[in-house]
Amino acid sequence: MNFQQLRSIREAARRGYNLTEVANALFTSQPGVSRQIRELEDELGVVIFERNGKRLTGMTEPGKGILKIIERLLIEAENLQQASLEYTGQQSGTLSVAATHTQARYALPKVVQSFRTAYPDVRIALQQSAPEHIAEWILSGKTDIGIATEGLSQFPDLVSFPCYRWSHLIVVPDGHPLLARSPIRLEDLAEFPLITYDVGFTGRGHIDAAFERAGVKPDIVLTAMDSDVIKQYVALGLGVGIVASMAFDHGRDKGMRAVEASHLFAQNTTRLAVRRGAYLRSYAYHFIQEFAPDLTRADIDAALSGGD
Repeated sequence: MNFQQLRSIREAARRGYNLTEVANALFTSQPGVSRQIRELEDELGVVIFERNGKRLTGMTEPGKGILKIIERLLIEAENLQQASLEYTGQQSGTLSVAATHTQARYALPKVVQSFRTAYPDVRIALQQSAPEHIAEWILSGKTDIGIATEGLSQFPDLVSFPCYRWSHLIVVPDGHPLLARSPIRLEDLAEFPLITYDVGFTGRGHIDAAFERAGVKPDIVLTAMDSDVIKQYVALGLGVGIVASMAFDHGRDKGMRAVEASHLFAQNTTRLAVRRGAYLRSYAYHFIQEFAPDLTRADIDAALSGGD
């Protein structure tokens, strides 16, 4: 048994049993992947994959159980490598951080700036995507740290920490009729075309839930991942924007007005997540504490080891 065999099994499951993709991911050949899988099955005396001819089509029931063990073994191997670098005093490397666009654009710049000052030899690889993709990247080891909203707490194999709470704002051009209404109601918003986030991004679920509870049907004419895109179309007069509070700057966003909407939509919690059982380098702890200063290293370690 060797790690290449284990990686072949894991990648085959991750990549829909497409051995060409597995071979590309592992920088080897398709026959080589097939051989690694067969050799491990022969050694264990268990058929891990269902097949149609030479093509893999799924996992057997024993294979599903074996895959869980393989995942744990490879995680521990990665942890061992990280620990060796830490104990030999190497303070260089790459910290991979995945975040939604709003978090990357508005919440992370100061954190990254401070982190780079403390760890100038550590490269940051910043990726942006939807919360469910971020969770998948953390679980697969592609990303060390993920930052998004409440969706990260739904994955049992992730440890997620609440970092800060925020609300949505209503954004309109100067002179818009909504500015004369106080307080603004959901019924008022429904009179106008709305521009807000794509489903799954930046608290969109709370926006939809508020309208549904009130029995009000909004006219959402345009959605985007990017708060700046939403504001650009609001400035053009195409609709009323609903954006994260952190995304509006009264000094920079000229020609627009922001109205508090915390009475309409539930508050959102930004969460930071890491893979349960992961070994964190000292610079990863530093980054987490820069983003969430109330977290102590003891809090993080307790959560990683299975505590609350």
